[in-house]
Amino acid sequence: MRYAFWNNKGGTGKTSLSFQAICRFAETHQDQRILVVDACPQANLSELFLGGLTGMGSQRLLQQHGAVPRRSLGGYFQIRLPSPFNVPQFRPQDFISTPSSMNTAIPTNIDLVCGDPLLELQSNAINTLSNTQIPGTNTWISVVDWINDFLKPLGSSYDTVFIDCNPSFSIYTQIALATVERLVFPVMADDSSRRAVQNALSLLYGLSLPSPIYATYAFNTKLTAAGRTLPKVHLIAKNRITQYMGPASAYAAVLTAIDHDINALLATNPDLFTFSNIAAGTVEIRDFQTTGVVAFAKGLPFSHLRAGKQTINSHRVQVKEDYRLQVVTSVNNLVAML
Repeated sequence: MRYAFWNNKGGTGKTSLSFQAICRFAETHQDQRILVVDACPQANLSELFLGGLTGMGSQRLLQQHGAVPRRSLGGYFQIRLPSPFNVPQFRPQDFISTPSSMNTAIPTNIDLVCGDPLLELQSNAINTLSNTQIPGTNTWISVVDWINDFLKPLGSSYDTVFIDCNPSFSIYTQIALATVERLVFPVMADDSSRRAVQNALSLLYGLSLPSPIYATYAFNTKLTAAGRTLPKVHLIAKNRITQYMGPASAYAAVLTAIDHDINALLATNPDLFTFSNIAAGTVEIRDFQTTGVVAFAKGLPFSHLRAGKQTINSHRVQVKEDYRLQVVTSVNNLVAML
């Protein structure tokens, strides 16, 4: 199965949520091999897997970028730029890292294709290539298949693939979304996230376009015209819930409005979802608060985080065990729905 964590709105906690969810999935599915593809030029997810702020995650990421060939998604895209429409000879293993060899808190059944700032530099060239007119060649499909081309030689080496996407709808995000079968969609309990849900589904599925002219160039039109299957929304993670037992009243109205929007789409476009009712496709995630800050600074899954006072960048902070257990439960609830 292939999953993407995506929302074209930033600040929804997507990367932190994906890190904890993927690690927990790996811990609870030790018989599976898992590949993580960081399709974000900020590469924050990669830094977490490689050790976080205090565990040399940034330095280790630079080491992957300095390898020959460059051990990252940008490194793979670099060999595709001269051969965009025909798959060159390559070894996908050359671009894959094993984070547990650098960060012992990471489950050993996880491999990683690191993110890379090169993606931003490459995007203009990739976008131009995807719009090239070549008789008999669907250049856009050839380009959005790049990650599919990467995965194909790996065969059955991996049971589950997770892709962390950039909060955008750039060409490298489209390449990622064209690869997966299911979407995990993090949202925050605010009005901007409600609009983001509507905007993201419009970008992905061509819903509520302002003019029919856009439909010709829409992602869903081009993908389905080539006989490809669109990814389906599998899970909506309501992130940044307050420290209280449930959503605070200030947030509850927005969360209810998001539920209303999704229910309306379930009635009109059920084929876009893997679930048939809102309860089966949503999960509430508590705000990670200090527990999250410490875990991400150290590049630790919550299962490896210890309670008590700790020092982060010369600041003393305290992780409370009761709260750590509560966020572990939240992540467990999400993983149980994958």
